[in-house]
Amino acid sequence: MKITVIQGPNLNMLGTREKNIYGGMKLEQIHQQMRDVASQNGFEIDFFQSNLEGEIVDKIQECLGDSDGIIINPAAYTHTSIAIRDALSAINLPTIEVHISNIYRREEFRQKSMIASVVAGQISGFGPFTYHLAMVGMMQILNEIKSLRDQQAQQKIPH
Repeated sequence: MKITVIQGPNLNMLGTREKNIYGGMKLEQIHQQMRDVASQNGFEIDFFQSNLEGEIVDKIQECLGDSDGIIINPAAYTHTSIAIRDALSAINLPTIEVHISNIYRREEFRQKSMIASVVAGQISGFGPFTYHLAMVGMMQILNEIKSLRDQQAQQKIPH
């Protein structure tokens, strides 16, 4: 099973930008930890980062038929992008929204997520560990889907 991780604008600057909010870990360090968890649990994982809304929409659409689930940090687009929301809704894959900071303790404009209503869940405020929690959640969701499919397939086999 394959998980695609999509990172939005400015996340390529982790480790250097606003360390008091986002911490000192670089994006590649977060991705390496996620690779390790995926590998240990028999999952394939793919990473994508863009500062451009249209590229993120394209990547979401490419996940249809290629990935089993998405972990997305839309970053600033969380609060503004109907296009990303609509793309996630259109492909209807299990998706977890993540944020390094607790968006509900930040500026008022950051407290509204355009994405939240079309994802399985949202995890925020645990710093880089947020991604680990999302991995655990996504692996659980995908394992449950696989188990249900296996049960349905067994019921169709004549005895």
